[in-house]
Amino acid sequence: MEREEIILHRLAAQHLLCKSDTQTVVKDLCGVQAQFLSHALHCLTIRCNKVDTTGLVKSWTNRGTMHLFSTDDLPLFLYQGRKVNLRPVDTMQSDAYLSSDRKAYFSALLLEAVAMDIDGRDALKAVCEANGMTETESESVFNPWGGLLRALCEEGKLCHKVQEKKAFQLCPAFEPMEKEPAQLELLRRYFTHFGPATVKDAAYFFGWPQRQILSLLKDLPLDSFCLDGRIYYHTGSQVLVPDMPRCLFLAGFDQLMLGYEKTENPFLPQEHLRKIFNLAGIVRPAILVDGAVAGSWNLKNRNLSVTTFGKTNQKQIYNAAESLWPDLKRITIE
Repeated sequence: MEREEIILHRLAAQHLLCKSDTQTVVKDLCGVQAQFLSHALHCLTIRCNKVDTTGLVKSWTNRGTMHLFSTDDLPLFLYQGRKVNLRPVDTMQSDAYLSSDRKAYFSALLLEAVAMDIDGRDALKAVCEANGMTETESESVFNPWGGLLRALCEEGKLCHKVQEKKAFQLCPAFEPMEKEPAQLELLRRYFTHFGPATVKDAAYFFGWPQRQILSLLKDLPLDSFCLDGRIYYHTGSQVLVPDMPRCLFLAGFDQLMLGYEKTENPFLPQEHLRKIFNLAGIVRPAILVDGAVAGSWNLKNRNLSVTTFGKTNQKQIYNAAESLWPDLKRITIE
């Protein structure tokens, strides 16, 4: 398999050449990063026949980052024994601001409030303050990067609602999967829908050590081949691969960018790496032209701004933009 075949297989397996339903897409992609919900919804828009967030939740999963995924996959993502490098404030243990006993007390208050449809962050904070939470204790309970609310999400008791404003809901009762079967299922999905890919790619995507992935591969029915000194793994499933798309508007934090080690991603020319992955940890929305990143884009108030990274076919970009957003007021290409 050559480079262009790898690119086409990945695009097809990630539903960028032939759309599918929302549940199928979020399961195949191992969730969708949702640090910014608008990016997650665009990620689904370009892959789904119709975006339907029914049955989806938000919580911390792959790499300890916020993802949008199916409620059905709570047992999979919150498997037993997973390690996500939590800070003390993100656990039920005592920390610099709050004892474990007080955490248990406020946890019960939070769960009771959410069960009564008091779900917004500010409203929940008011409940805790009315029940004796001090300003110091709030540094743990409502820590801006997680805190006790995250601890309850990590335990599978709460999850975020699928909306821009932070709000929570109770998780349905579920039994977490055991560690190895869960990791095998995640790797099976990865090499089916991100493959052909390398162990280094998978390690980058999941945040797991390469040796851990290698130890699991023996239990997966994978095929492999070598190209340019790298070993690529895939499930061997037959994917109908159409022609290369002329232009695609990827989401910010798109799985096509996050799914592979960024210095070896064939979709991302290395001279453009910092134009997409900036040093602040933001992954900008990219434009893919003929299978390679050729620019970035921003949409605000139905005005589309495009920044190209060199000479490219502007007509392709105009046509793709008008097809994706028929109600655009203006398109600016620089």
